[in-house]
Amino acid sequence: EDKRVAGRLLAHLALTKPLVSLHAHNERAGAETVCARLAAGEAVAYVSDAGTPAVSDPGARLVAAAAAAGHRIVPIPGPSSALAALAAAGDAQGSGFRFAGFLPAKGAERRAAIEALAAEAGTVVLFEAPHRLAELVDALAAGQPGRRVTLARELTKQFETVHTAAAVALPAWLAADANRQRGEFVLVLHALPRAAPAAGGLPEKAERTLALLLRALPLKQAVTLAAEISGAPRNALYAHALAHRAPAA
Repeated sequence: EDKRVAGRLLAHLALTKPLVSLHAHNERAGAETVCARLAAGEAVAYVSDAGTPAVSDPGARLVAAAAAAGHRIVPIPGPSSALAALAAAGDAQGSGFRFAGFLPAKGAERRAAIEALAAEAGTVVLFEAPHRLAELVDALAAGQPGRRVTLARELTKQFETVHTAAAVALPAWLAADANRQRGEFVLVLHALPRAAPAAGGLPEKAERTLALLLRALPLKQAVTLAAEISGAPRNALYAHALAHRAPAA
């Protein structure tokens, strides 16, 4: 990804190898170059700067191109900040998780992504840049005040911090110490407690999710999405939608 970073690693290992920079801005063209070298019989290693290649880091296009050309892909596992944060969160409600990576940086896309988090009943793991952290925490506190959130900062480094609290308490905690907004961040949105079924047999959260989706989507699509978001049975959601559908004019 960056020849300077990879160069330091090679120097530490006393290795001398030709280096080519392949990053987010040249990955498509760079992948063609790498595939040509693979076709010529060379072995190529891709080294990211800090994260795991192709996981919120460049590398996915390169891997896809190499695999399509019939070359063997050999992953080398390393530390994962997402899994480390999940392990430190102690999310007893969760069973599995969704990795959201980085949210869009600004504009309507970002607002929509933050609003969508409120509809996620399961565990969500995401990354955030330090200059956008306070805004995200404020939005979570306003939209999901009671949801437990783990904020993990500088994992595996000297100033590692892991703090878990209700979303409503996070803005004050962040503001109490400017150092808490420095570094690299992973947030874990804990899974919501399983709601008791409402009188109609569906959890109240599932009913609300379905009602919101039905305002904008056709019935089948709304039911499918509501099932994915809430975990409620699709047939129960479909029956509920039919039973509560407004009569035709």
